[in-house]
Amino acid sequence: MTDLTGAVWRKSTRSGDNGGACVEVAINLPAAIAVRDSKDPYGSMLTFEPRAWTAFVADLRTEETTG
Repeated sequence: MTDLTGAVWRKSTRSGDNGGACVEVAINLPAAIAVRDSKDPYGSMLTFEPRAWTAFVADLRTEETTG
């Protein structure tokens, strides 16, 4: 299990004002990227290896531009 002590969470710049239905990401951890639901900050969280997260975000950006 990844230690999330010290995680600095941020919301996407695209979250906007949608009543709190946001995803938060912590990218300051040395060995993992963590993702959680902003409405339930102490609930379940997902963690990704940094390379897997980078590939995931790149795929999203590709899909966004080719859509």
